Amino acid sequence: MSDVLDRLAEVLEARKQASPDSSYVASLHAKGLNKILEKVGEESVETLLAAKDAAASGDNSDLIYETADLWFHSLVMLSHLGESHEAVLAELARRFDLSGLDEKASRQS
Repeated sequence: MSDVLDRLAEVLEARKQASPDSSYVASLHAKGLNKILEKVGEESVETLLAAKDAAASGDNSDLIYETADLWFHSLVMLSHLGESHEAVLAELARRFDLSGLDEKASRQS
């Protein structure tokens, strides 16, 4: 599945250079980091609400849809700041042999 992320990263980078009139991603970049962060926040809330609804209904379809939106806008944010999904995947890989409790404790020091 990381090839999906690779392909999406390529599209996001290409769209950075597109006209804001013809590309949603380009329009986000043109509006700046605060607009991108606003979208990440909005999608976070929508994901949380979808999770609550899914817990009550047993239907996860909206949760999957909203999570995809959240990931997409998070990738736009990373791209805007000169990072990529690869840095996030590397950080997740680094944590494989680390207890979640130990990792959290290491951040508090």
